[in-house]
Amino acid sequence: MMFFGPGGNGKSFAEMGYKSSLQVPEYIIKMGLNAYEYECGRGINIKEEKCKALKEKAEEYNVKLSLHAPYYISMSSIEEEKRLNSLKYIYDSAKAANFMGADRIVIHTGSCGKLSRTDALIKAKDTMQKAIDLIRKENLYNIRLCPETMGKINQLGTLYEVLELCALDENLMPCIDFGHLNARTHGELNGKEKYEQIFSEIENKLGNDRMRNFHVHFSKIEYTEGGEKRHLTFADNVYGPDFEPMLETAYKKNCNLTVICESDGTQAEDAKLMKNYWESL
Repeated sequence: MMFFGPGGNGKSFAEMGYKSSLQVPEYIIKMGLNAYEYECGRGINIKEEKCKALKEKAEEYNVKLSLHAPYYISMSSIEEEKRLNSLKYIYDSAKAANFMGADRIVIHTGSCGKLSRTDALIKAKDTMQKAIDLIRKENLYNIRLCPETMGKINQLGTLYEVLELCALDENLMPCIDFGHLNARTHGELNGKEKYEQIFSEIENKLGNDRMRNFHVHFSKIEYTEGGEKRHLTFADNVYGPDFEPMLETAYKKNCNLTVICESDGTQAEDAKLMKNYWESL
C-alpha cells in the first residue's frame, strides 16, 4: 500500500478552521490522504501526553505517522560535542515517534564543513552507528532511522552518501528527497530513466525490501549554483522535478512507499495530486 500526505500543515489547515495538532488526522482524511509527517525541525517540543493523544487520533482515522527530527542535527561536525549532541536529538525524536505511534524518523545529516566529503561521511557513519546502538539499548529499535538526501551541494547527503549510511544496519531506511536530488544536480532529475536509476541503486545497495518500502519527500525546489534555494508548489513549471515518472517507477517495481509532500503551503493539495495519479495507475 502507498501512503501520501503532507509534511506539516499547509495553508488549508487553518483555512478549514483547524487549530490543534490533534485535529490533523481528521484534516488528513478530509483532504483524501492517509499519511502525515509531524515536523520537529526546531526541536522536540511535543510532550508525551500529547503524543499519545495524537496516536489515538491517528489510529481512529487510520493515518500513518512519521516524524521529522530537528534540523540542527550535525552527524559530521568537527566539534565533537556538537556531533555527539546529535545522538540526544535522535533519541528524543525516536522516543516522541514511539509515543505517537510513528514508525520512522527523518534525519538531516548536516554539512561537510571544512572536511572532505570522504572524512565527513566517516564521521557521520560513526555517529549513525552510535545512534543505532543507543536506540537498540533504549528499546526503540522499532523506530526506523531515515537519513535524508539533501539539497545544498555543501551538505552531506548525496544518494551515494545516504545509501552508505543506510548500509550500516537493517534498521536504517533512506529518505529520498527527489526535489533535493534535483536541486543539488541543477535539474538532472528529468526523466523516467533517471528515476529508475535511483531505484536500482537503492536495490543494489540495500536490497529489494528497502527499495520497495523507502521513505519519500517530494516537492519542486528552486535552485542556484549552490543547490537548493526554496521550496515551490506543483504549480511551478520552471524547476521541477515531475512526480509522475517517480510514481510510474514505483508502480513498475511494486513499491509500498510513504510519500510526504513538502510543497510551500500547498503540501496537502499537492500530495493529493500525487495520490490521484497513483490511483490512476
